[in-house]
Amino acid sequence: MERRLAAILAADVVGYSRLMEMDESGTLARLMAHRKEFIDPTIAIHRGRIVKLMGDGALVEFASVVDALACAIDIQRGMQERNRDEPEEQRIEFRIGINLGDVIVEGDDIYGDGVNVAARLEGLAEPGGICISEAVHTATGNKLPLDYDDIGEQQVKNIAKPVRVYRARLQIGAELPKSAAVSIPTKRPKVRPLIVSAAVVLVVMGMLLTWLNPWAPEIEPAPHDQIALPQQQKPSIAVLPFNNMSGDPAQEYFVDGMTDDLIIDLSRVSGLFVISRNSTFAYKGTAPDVRQVSRDLGVKYVLEGSMRRAGDMVRINAQLIDASTGGHVWAERFDRKLTDVFALQDEVSRKIVSALAVQLTTDEEQQFSQAAQANPEAYDLLLRGLEQFRRFTRETNAAARELFKRAITHDPDFARAYADVALTHGIDIQFGWSEQSEELFAEAFAYAEKALQLDPTLRQGYFVLANLYLASKQHDKAIDVGRKTVTLHPNYADGYAQFAQVLIHAGRPQDGLDTLGKAMTLNPRYAFFYTWIEGHAHMLMRQYDQAISAFKKVIEKNAHFPGAHLTLASLYGNLGDIEEAKWEAAEILSLRPDFSLTEEKTRVPYKRSVDLEYYIAGLRKAGLPD
Repeated sequence: MERRLAAILAADVVGYSRLMEMDESGTLARLMAHRKEFIDPTIAIHRGRIVKLMGDGALVEFASVVDALACAIDIQRGMQERNRDEPEEQRIEFRIGINLGDVIVEGDDIYGDGVNVAARLEGLAEPGGICISEAVHTATGNKLPLDYDDIGEQQVKNIAKPVRVYRARLQIGAELPKSAAVSIPTKRPKVRPLIVSAAVVLVVMGMLLTWLNPWAPEIEPAPHDQIALPQQQKPSIAVLPFNNMSGDPAQEYFVDGMTDDLIIDLSRVSGLFVISRNSTFAYKGTAPDVRQVSRDLGVKYVLEGSMRRAGDMVRINAQLIDASTGGHVWAERFDRKLTDVFALQDEVSRKIVSALAVQLTTDEEQQFSQAAQANPEAYDLLLRGLEQFRRFTRETNAAARELFKRAITHDPDFARAYADVALTHGIDIQFGWSEQSEELFAEAFAYAEKALQLDPTLRQGYFVLANLYLASKQHDKAIDVGRKTVTLHPNYADGYAQFAQVLIHAGRPQDGLDTLGKAMTLNPRYAFFYTWIEGHAHMLMRQYDQAISAFKKVIEKNAHFPGAHLTLASLYGNLGDIEEAKWEAAEILSLRPDFSLTEEKTRVPYKRSVDLEYYIAGLRKAGLPD
């Protein structure tokens, strides 16, 4: 891992879906030509280096703040000139965001809040515009002939503190100087992994550009005999995120939710090996070679497609591809009313199962035969709630809960909505976002049990019930439910991860590690929480190096996750590294100012007293208050 100050450039193409539908007009060909003739050379002139393609764009690294901002100005001016003679509906426009902040550089990867803020700034920019953070505004000073509009502090997604944002534009009649770069110092004080090096500017050439993969190196298709697949005993499949063809970015949540449901449906089939949502959604916004997906995720088959929602109608185009040959196994178009959306999902799943010659069990056949009529308003509210929930903050968790409850008012028999209400309560309890009380547990259990009463096979219901039993320290019940979850849903990666967490807290860390391995196989691009579970098991087995390494990786991925800072503080405290322990304690108090050891001792659901005593003793040595 390398830590350095860097400047990075990032932009999003406006009207991506509309441009895709107009491909016959040559819009995409013009974009590729612009990339070759104008965008690449402009980046090179300003000494930019394309680092990598991301799910929603590209990272371009610069050696100075001013170079990055000047490059953004040049790109916007150049695109304005190129759009001059184009009809309005065919113009290619970018939004650009620039930030100076903390990043981590690991190989070719760059991540951290410095990158995250820049991506959010891009979303605030107008078509053809540039938004910058206060840090960029201060660092640039008057070195470029620009005008700035202060649009105030903005609360952006997944960033704890508001960011002051400015719009930047070239002054009328002004020209950019040929060289006004402010170089980033090569030396800096020692920093912690939490506050790594600063990167400046993320410019995301998002959506359409990554769908086109414009900056990717040209890769020759791999011959059939070069694709080495793991030896699965079952047909293996990855469902890529469907493209939103509605022409309305606001419908993205619906398309993602439908794709997610399709993955859930296929995961119920014991005769399939199905990669989890977290891993396949890493390809969102890109157009990956299915053979590369096969190599990345270890599957033979890949499902891809598109979806359009218009009024009360839904259209799905889907194709199943044998990634070892690149050949189509099956392709079909489906047109249904929104009220038939569950039946539509089941029909698509059946087609895939049939194409792969998988035999359904009697129970699976019954599940597919019980496709319910969807209440359109309830289903829409559920998907909106899930979009909020996945942002994973105290505020979005509460907002998701209200949406799930509204879904229940539209459909009192909607099992998944009950399970998701219970899940939001479980998350509040687990992360200390609500005070634990008998009333809170009672409400959470009531929603979970209602969900399973309505649908005895609902995997979300078992997941949250195991979580609630663990939080209430009913370890034997949590183990029973966790085992039942993965028995009923053998492809449920998060179910295995949850079961692993239950086993670890119940004093069986090695069993937890073994179970977590199954989760990681089903979800190769697993979330940071899997790594925390892994570190937790190593901590309880006193495997200190492995535990510290895991928790540091978690912090590098999510610096605001208190669980990793707590376990690190405890480890460092018990190992006698008081300086490091106190550093982590300071981070904990910044994230949870009301933290107390008394409350933590009550909250943490260890079964073995030796584990609890070890954990609390380390936190006390770190200087955290009683």
